[in-house]
Amino acid sequence: MFYDFTKRIIDIIGVCIALIIFSPIMLAVALIIKLTSPGPIFYRPERVGKGGKLFKMLKFRSMYMYEINGKLVHAEKYLEQDPKLMAKYRKNSFKLKRDPRVIPIGKFIRKYSLDELPQLINILKGEMSLVGPRAYQGDELSHQQKIYPQTRKYVKIISQGCPGASGPWQVSGRSSINFDKRVKMDAGYIKKRSILYDLAIILRTPIAMISGEGAV
Repeated sequence: MFYDFTKRIIDIIGVCIALIIFSPIMLAVALIIKLTSPGPIFYRPERVGKGGKLFKMLKFRSMYMYEINGKLVHAEKYLEQDPKLMAKYRKNSFKLKRDPRVIPIGKFIRKYSLDELPQLINILKGEMSLVGPRAYQGDELSHQQKIYPQTRKYVKIISQGCPGASGPWQVSGRSSINFDKRVKMDAGYIKKRSILYDLAIILRTPIAMISGEGAV
């Protein structure tokens, strides 16, 4: 109870500070996306939250919009039209290096995690926390657990926690870490979690953002 209450207080204070610091950057990113790529500024992918509850994560759009059947859709839908690209996407832990769907500013904001800044709103709403396990896609969990059946026990543990904007894997290499190692790290966080551990990850997060290590 103490941990959850204190963690929520830290989330609210942290978000308020982050919004003050990053508001100019967020405004600049929003303007560049609007001026350089047709479509919405934000992208709202569905993610798995605490207890398996689904929620809409808020991100800056870093990919093109594609016209399919006369309707503009996000690049995630574009994958469904290209089986070879979809197979490559799934094989590489739901990531693509040199992703052809990424808009001009997309690679930059993804490398430095600027596309993740709108998640501050998810944190205010209580759907996410500053620190926690990765917010996984539902189909990502289903597909990867078939490839790595030993990870099912870790996924079960992860569902007990609130997804985080940052976490152990985000400050330890991000997409360079395979799914099996990633969920083991996230499960380890749930078992070990403490306020001091959260603060340590928060302090390491700016370094991870600036270095861009493991970003795709």
